[in-house]
This record gives sequence, structure tokens and C-alpha cells, in this order.
Amino acid sequence: MSRTRLLLSESWQSIRNNLSTAVAATMTVLIGMCLLGLFIALGTWVLSYSDHVQRELQVKVYFCTTAVPLDGCPKGETPAQVRAVGRALRQNPMVKGAEFVTKDEALAQYKKDNAGSELASSYDLLPANPLPDAWVVTPAEPKDTPILGKAICKAHYPGVEPCSTKPKELGNVGGVHWESTVSERILKAGQIISLIFLVAVILLIIASTLLIANTIRLSIFSRRREIEVMKLVGATNWFIRGPFMLEGLLTGLAGSVFAVLLLLLGKAILLTTILGHLGGSGTPDVHALPFTLNAIALIGAGVLLGAAGGGLTIRRFLKV
Repeated sequence: MSRTRLLLSESWQSIRNNLSTAVAATMTVLIGMCLLGLFIALGTWVLSYSDHVQRELQVKVYFCTTAVPLDGCPKGETPAQVRAVGRALRQNPMVKGAEFVTKDEALAQYKKDNAGSELASSYDLLPANPLPDAWVVTPAEPKDTPILGKAICKAHYPGVEPCSTKPKELGNVGGVHWESTVSERILKAGQIISLIFLVAVILLIIASTLLIANTIRLSIFSRRREIEVMKLVGATNWFIRGPFMLEGLLTGLAGSVFAVLLLLLGKAILLTTILGHLGGSGTPDVHALPFTLNAIALIGAGVLLGAAGGGLTIRRFLKV
């Protein structure tokens, strides 16, 4: 207990005697933790939005339509063919789910999505519904979307429109449609975002540690003679290092707490506006890391970085 009291008193005395460097270290932690908190929030939101978009990837299996029959496609499918294709799709291990959408439902959804446009009203002038019945297939894994689409295309299910024979058109023309180009871009974007997020967090932590260490070094340098005397009279390295690590811990704690308060203020004022411009704010499964967890992570990171900065900086002054 007496040793703990001594460490606390020494650390507090050091902060009081070197108030300017303590304030500088606190501001360094505040800026670093603010940037880290913003990046964690934005990065996790972008990753969540990317996962949401990937979950929206689907494979659509179109049946032959009686209104506009294609070459090699009979005039319409039979109920037995619809059920057979549904059973085959659901038995595929890469399929998470399959929903049958009639052409009337597809037309109603199309008009709803394009309400007020000339395209939606032009369909009312047609003598028949040109849209086909379809199975809408959700892959178990978004990355399997192109593989699943090509497998369904090669199955040649009866009643389904034939796929294009041109490889560059696979996924874009014919009875099986999966937006191959779009899905590949989304999957690559998700991988790139994850890598950038990881690298940026690591670089920010390293930069914050170096900045904190350099700031605390000013305080240690002004007391180098005192450290040399303590070392010569037999004080252990950890006895000398303790107050400086505790000083770094306290400045890290103060800086990270102020950073959390600043982020909380920004969250209350700016979050709604920013999400409105980014899009996806109305989607319930798109969200950033909860603010409470973000705050706990920032305070923990600030405390650890402050202590580490003080402990690493004093190493060179202990070699007497």
C-alpha cells in the first residue's frame, strides 16, 4: 500500500511540475483516440454496409414466357416444372433459400420501384405481361454467387430460359441472371475495405504510441539527473519506471476520456446528417460498432498506449 501511495504521489508531483508536457501528452492522446474512434465507427459502418450489399446478391432463374418466347424456349412452363426446379434449387448446398415470384408479382414490384416514371406507365399499354415467372435464389455465401449462377445455368432445367452460349454474357443474358460483374466488384470492395481498415488501425496505433512517447520524453529528460541518482543509490529499474508509466497511464486515461466526450458530442450533432449522405441509414442491419463498445475500446487503448509510451521512453535513461 505504501509503495502504491509513493508511486501515485511521485506521478502526481511529476504531472504538476511538468504541467505543459502533461497537457501536451493528453492532447496527443485526445487527437489520436478521436481519429481512432472516428475510423472505427466509419470503418465498421462501411464493412456492415458491404456485408448488407453482399447479402442482397441473388441468382434469378427465369422461366420461359408466353408473351415473348426466346429461341429454344417453349411457350411457358408447367407447374410440375416449376416445382421440380424449386426442389432442385433447395437441395443445392450453396443455396440458402429460394422464393418463387410470379410474373404478376414481378410486374407489380417493377411498377412500385419505378413509380412516377415513364417506364412504369408504358407497361400498361402492352397487351400482355412480358415478364417471366422466376425463382429468386439467395446464396448461402455471397462469394458463391457466380459459382452458383453458372452451376444453375449448366443444369439446363426444363422450362427455364436457355442461358447465353457466350461466356462474356453469362450472368447477364438468358434464363439465369446473377449480375456477375456487380457481384465481383462488391466482393472485391469488401476485401479491400477490410484490409484498409486493418492497416489504418495498426498505423494509427503505432503513430499514437510514438507521439505519446516523444511527448513524455520531454518530462523524463528534465529529470534525467534525478533518475541517475536514484539508479546509483540502488533503485531498481521497475521502481524508477513505475511513476513514469503511471504518469503516461493517467495522461492516456484523461486524453481518451476527453476523446470519448468529444465523439459523443459529435455523434449527437452530426451523425444523422452524415448517415443521410452516406445512405443505408434506413436499413436496420447496417450499423457501426455500438458507441459503448467503441468508447471502452478507446479508453483501454488510451490507457495502454500512455503506459507503453512512458515505459518505452524511459528505457534509454535507465542505462547508467
